[in-house]
This record gives sequence, C-alpha cells and structure tokens, in this order.
Amino acid sequence: MTTTDWITDIALVLVVFRQLREGRLDLRSYLVPLGIVAFVASQYLHTVPSAGNDLVLIGALVAAGAALGVAGGVYTRIRGADGHLFIKAGAVSAVLWVLGMGARMGFQVWVDHGGADDVGRFSATHDITTGEAWVAAFVLMALTEVVTRLATIFVRSRLVTREPQLPAGSQPAVTALDRTV
Repeated sequence: MTTTDWITDIALVLVVFRQLREGRLDLRSYLVPLGIVAFVASQYLHTVPSAGNDLVLIGALVAAGAALGVAGGVYTRIRGADGHLFIKAGAVSAVLWVLGMGARMGFQVWVDHGGADDVGRFSATHDITTGEAWVAAFVLMALTEVVTRLATIFVRSRLVTREPQLPAGSQPAVTALDRTV
C-alpha cells in the first residue's frame, strides 16, 4: 500500500469518528465524505470489469455497502434545535462504518502480505477474471456505503424538520430521531 492508500483509507475511517461528538448537520457533513470517495474513485476506479463473475462480485460488495450505509444512517442520531439540525453517530453506526471502510483496507493489507495466492485461487475457482474486479468491487462498495448513509441521513433529517403544527400556547417537544446505541 502506498502512502496515498493509507491516507485515503484512514480518512474514510475517521469520517465517522468526527460524528461521534454531536455536530451541526450542514453541507460540509455531506461534502467531506463525498469528496473523499470521489477522490478514491478517481484514483482507483478505472474500469468496471464485466467478464465471468466479475459483476457478481461487484454486485455482492455493492449490496453489502448499501446495507452498511443504510444501517449506519439509521443508527445516527438526528435532532433539531434552535432551527438547526444536529447529528451524532451512535456506537452501532461507528462499528458499521469502520467495518465497511476497514474491509477494503484490511483486504489490501492481507493481499499485500501473503493473501494474493489465496485470492488468485478463489478468483480462478469462481471465474473472477481480473484483479481490477476486486478493486472495482471494493471502491464501489465504499462509494455505495457513503452515498446510502448520507441519503438515509438526508431523508431522516427531512422528517425531523417537519415539526407538527401546535395550538397557540403549546410547548413544542424537542424533535429527534434517535437510534444511537
């Protein structure tokens, strides 16, 4: 792994740790993770192989990324206060994020340190035609996890901003969607 590989992988893992402390949900909350995965995609995603079972591998990891992203978004606390939205990643959200983002880094370290022959045998047995299929699968998994997590947070944040109309003199309750665990 190159220095750039380490920096981008660690940056993706650290994105969620920034949200372990409650902070405002704003445009930067969306742009930072999207910018990181856009950079990763531009550096590593040169082709999407489609021969043999390459698309099956890619589809399986994209589906895993989507599941992790949606679950991570569901287990992120979103609350409204003083006209602003605040988010805080719960323990489940953080574990899912690290699991998904760390999988790519762990796989690459394993391949670089003795796992390449095992991956080669698995690929040959399952008709995965090229190493680029693995690269595309993990990059698209990360991209899907980020996009689905952010989409889930966005949709949930819209639900928080829909405050019910209260009769005059009533006290509004603090609006929050909390699945932090």
